[in-house]
Amino acid sequence: MPHPLPLPRPALAGAVLATAGALLLTGCGSSGQTAAAADPVKEVRDKLPKAQRSAGVLRIGMDVNYAPVEFRGQDGKPTGLDPDLATALGKILDVRIEFVDTTFDKLMPNLQGKQYDVAMSALSDTRQRRDGLDDSGKQTTPGVDFVDYFIAGTSIVVPKGNPKGIKTLDDLCGKTIAVQQGTTQDEIATRQVAVCARSGRQLTAHKLDSDAKALAEVAAGTAAAGLNDYPVAAYAAKGADGAGRFELTGAQSTSNPYGIAVRKTDTDLRDAVAKAVDQLIRSGDYDKILAKWNVSAGAAQNAVVNGGI
Repeated sequence: MPHPLPLPRPALAGAVLATAGALLLTGCGSSGQTAAAADPVKEVRDKLPKAQRSAGVLRIGMDVNYAPVEFRGQDGKPTGLDPDLATALGKILDVRIEFVDTTFDKLMPNLQGKQYDVAMSALSDTRQRRDGLDDSGKQTTPGVDFVDYFIAGTSIVVPKGNPKGIKTLDDLCGKTIAVQQGTTQDEIATRQVAVCARSGRQLTAHKLDSDAKALAEVAAGTAAAGLNDYPVAAYAAKGADGAGRFELTGAQSTSNPYGIAVRKTDTDLRDAVAKAVDQLIRSGDYDKILAKWNVSAGAAQNAVVNGGI
């Protein structure tokens, strides 16, 4: 995933998306268009494939365990940035949104297995995921397309007071860190292990099956630091449980967009989702949702297909 420190400025986020991928532009209608054809919401709904329109539902794979991007509220239902955005997209597309709770490492395999229509779970749009590559660079799956909708960098999370004085990734050399496996932070940790090895100071990376377990190691002192997507790191540092156990340090790194993952064969669904994201941004509801979760600085200016680095 995924996903504290100052987020990229809105203008910068837009620039990253603009340079990383082609903008999705809507066509200009002629003066002879009918009122119905000029209705932007109807135009978006008409793009949704028959399978989803007939079913009246869009099924979304999501690891509901990554506050504040997605987690369970007091009523047990999914809440957070992604569920709110997904629900708003469902209203535009005129379909019910059904969340399929899936562990993060199973999101892509289960998407390919058609257990849901799309995956939306603080998924960073990376070339490895788009091309279906494993850690060795070998293609093992067909890959996916992404509809990018938010920018989030990676932050370093340390215990309150930063007892080890960590400020940069290089400061992690000689120490132990904790990350959630299969995430962008897992990839960063793997690269940093190699960097530290060249300097003769071994970095040990504990790769756990949930972010909650990774943060627990930081809180317990088992790990000197953790790596998280900015929104999640900020939420942890704020002390959602009132304990104030963490803080952020250093500058964000590896700003990549969050993307809604769609199977490469489902191009019509991909394009319908992209147009729905554009419509949500234009309506102003997108900004309201980001403000609700205090992540406005990660706003995208428009939807982009496969805009990640």
